[in-house]
Parts: sequence; C-alpha cells; structure tokens
Amino acid sequence: MSTRLDKRFATLKSEGRPAFVTFITANDPDFDFSLELLKGLPGAGSDVIELGMPFTDPMADGPAIQASSQRALKGGATMKRTLELVRAFRDADNATPIVLMGYYNPIYHMGVTKFLEAATAAGVDGLIVVDLPPEEDDELCVPALEAGLNFIRLATPTTDDKRLPAVLANTSGFVYYVSITGITGSATPDTGKVASAVERIKRHTSLPVAVGFGIKTPEQAHAIAGAADGAVIGSAIVSAIADELNANGKPKVGAAARVLTQVRALADGVHSARAKAAE
Repeated sequence: MSTRLDKRFATLKSEGRPAFVTFITANDPDFDFSLELLKGLPGAGSDVIELGMPFTDPMADGPAIQASSQRALKGGATMKRTLELVRAFRDADNATPIVLMGYYNPIYHMGVTKFLEAATAAGVDGLIVVDLPPEEDDELCVPALEAGLNFIRLATPTTDDKRLPAVLANTSGFVYYVSITGITGSATPDTGKVASAVERIKRHTSLPVAVGFGIKTPEQAHAIAGAADGAVIGSAIVSAIADELNANGKPKVGAAARVLTQVRALADGVHSARAKAAE
C-alpha cells in the first residue's frame, strides 16, 4: 500500500527536488495557535510535517525543543489533543504527510493498540520514536507497519555499516539521518560529511534520506538539501515560535504569519537547491 509519504517522495523525485521537512511541537503554546501554524506550513513550502508529541523528558532534544514541549504541556497538551490537531488539519488537507515524532512513553501510556487505531483514524502517516531501538521492533514498529503507518528510523554518524542493516530492516517512508552527534540544534552540520554519509546509507537502501539536526539558516538548508533527498528543520522554527510569545507565554498578534514567513525563507533555501539541480 502506498502511503502519503511514499507518494510525496515519489512526486518530489519525479520533479527532481528535495523535500523540505518541518518540525513543530503539538500544542506549542496552545491548540489554536498550533493548528493555525500547522495549516499554514504547506503553503509556506513544507512538503512533510513532523509533529512533536509533547513529553516531560525529551532527552534527545536541545533547549529550544525541550522548552517547546514544556510550553505545550503547560498549555494542556495530551496525546488525545495532539491527534485532534491532526484530525483538524486533515479537514482541509488530505495530501501533506504528517509524522508524529517523539518518545515511546506517551504511546505506551495510551496503549499501543488504542494509539495506533486513533492515529490512523486521525490521519497520521508515520512515526519517529527516538528511544525504541530495532531490538524492540515488536513493541511498536511492527504493529505500526501492520496498521499502515510508516516507521521512520534514525541513523547517526556513529551508525556503522555493521549496525545499519538492523536500523534499516523495518524502516519505511524515509530514513532520517542525524547530521551531528548530540542533541537537536546544538551544532552546525558539515555538508561534506553529510554527503558522504548519505551516499553510504544509500548503498544499503532505496529509501529517501532526509537530513536533520543543526540546520538553522536558508543557506544551510540549501547546502544540506543539495546533498540529500530532504532537509529537516525543527529547532529554528520552534525558536521562531518562542520569539513570538509575550511575557505571559501567549502568541503576539500576527505571530503565526511571521513564523510562516521565516519558514518560507527556509523553504526557499531548500527549493533553490532543487533549482540548481534542475539546471
């Protein structure tokens, strides 16, 4: 069965351009603002949306995304509300893929079967669960695949050729290559090293490879997009959201439009890599 992710990456490949993958945290800082932003992302150039599942201890995330998770939880975030966001988004957009990204604890707390049923009903397309290794695939990965969801696995600079086959075994949709060793938003990726890593991964899989962690500017987005099948940007967008909150943690008037303007600039960086490749 072809998923929204499969279709989107196939379309992008036929057009000869990389994917612009955006990340925001669900309910940051509240449901209404999050939904406004979510609905605006495709028009701002996002090809795939990663929606963070708020969690109290996001250990792989840097300060910006950790803070966004805390704001979301303070604003009343729950797994149920996160899925309601997806459902509300799907009322107007049935094409843009949405991947839920985060940690296993909130899913486990809800119950895997109940979560997968609710996620597929809401219109979720895939999962990235950063703290479940391949050895635990029977826990969530295999049931998710059987439910028709893509399960996206992370590869890192320390994932060697011996480990890579295990990482890729049940991966679908795309491979998420973490361009730096460390937490999100903590350093700037080396484009040359990224290009070599992407080539190495592609020797093991036919799946698209999207690169994330540390991409903050349109120029960096352009460079990374030219070396991979997609660029993932999260911390820069989440930081833009934080900058648009007042002293009470509420969005300023026109905040979503200004955040989306910054997203559009990042999208232009990715899309200019496409234009260069098309020449």
